[in-house]
Parts: sequence; structure tokens; C-alpha cells
Amino acid sequence: MDSLLTEIRACRLCADRFAATETAHAPRPVIRARPTARLLIAGQAPGMRVHQSGRPFTDPSGDRLRDWLGLDEATFYDEQRIAIVPMAFCFPGYRKGSDLPPPAACAGTWRDRVIASLPHLRLTIPVGSYAQRWHLGKTGNMTETVANWESFLPDTIPLPHPSWRNTAWLKRNPWFADRLLPVLRARVQEVLA
Repeated sequence: MDSLLTEIRACRLCADRFAATETAHAPRPVIRARPTARLLIAGQAPGMRVHQSGRPFTDPSGDRLRDWLGLDEATFYDEQRIAIVPMAFCFPGYRKGSDLPPPAACAGTWRDRVIASLPHLRLTIPVGSYAQRWHLGKTGNMTETVANWESFLPDTIPLPHPSWRNTAWLKRNPWFADRLLPVLRARVQEVLA
């Protein structure tokens, strides 16, 4: 795992692509994983704040995700138990002020090797449609995928992205907080115990 993480952190596969974005930034892969991890948080791609900090979910989305999971910050960042492996390891940049999608080349290059290096996973949480597509093979509507969360138990619980942009979605879908979150929190505690 250490040599794989060293390779990933040295990756410059998308350097030209990132240099051509509004932010004109260099790659900075962000990943947390150890072979002992039992929980996988499969996110989308780091945002600008995470790119700057080098630590996943160091933003309001991370605060919301930790709340959903029922985890404090110390537990969330315990990479011996929790792997945080986004679909793309680097901030993809902005176009017209909005985040670009995660480059598919990242998952195509690294994802199978990373997942194979996590033999003790008991729960995968695909966050957002990009991760759901890869982990569940779902190409449809993210709301439908998350609404059918019970069909993926006990090994997977799909979530919407915890971004502030999804606040209206959360209000339109009260079942998420009422039914899914209590099961999610209980399953996370069970897996990490």
C-alpha cells in the first residue's frame, strides 16, 4: 500500500488539463487509505479547499458528511479504519466558476489497484453520482439510487454529495434524514467497532 500511495501522490497524469483551467493549478493527489480500513468513503473529487489543505473533506461538505455519519473529526480521519478514496484524487479545477467533473483517467488508472489493496472493507459509501456509477454500476438518477439505499445493504449505502448545493434536495427528500441517516449511523458504528 505504501508504494501505491507514493505512486499516486506523484501522479501528474492530468497536469496539462489542470494547467488549462481557470485556476491553472498543478496536481495534488489527496487520498487516505490503509489496508486495515473497514469503511470506504468514495467521494467525487477534492474541491479547492481540500486541494489547498491536502486533507479530504476539510470544508463545509466534510462537516455535513461527518454529521451524517455520526463521526467526530478524529474518528473520520483515522485511516487505519476509514479509507477516503475519491473518484479523482486531484481538484479538477473550475470552468466558469463551477467545479469541473472528476477526470475519468484517474479512476481508470488507479481505482482497481486501490480497492484491491483494501481487503478488510465492510462498508462502502459512494458519495454522489460519479462514485455511485463506478461502485454500483448505476447510470440513472442519483435520487433514485439513494432512494433505493436499502437494496444495497449491508455492504453499501449510497449518499448524495454533502455540498451546500444539495440543501434544497435534502428539504425535498425528508426520508433521507428520517430513515436513511439513522441506519447509516448505526451501520458505521457497527463496522468501526
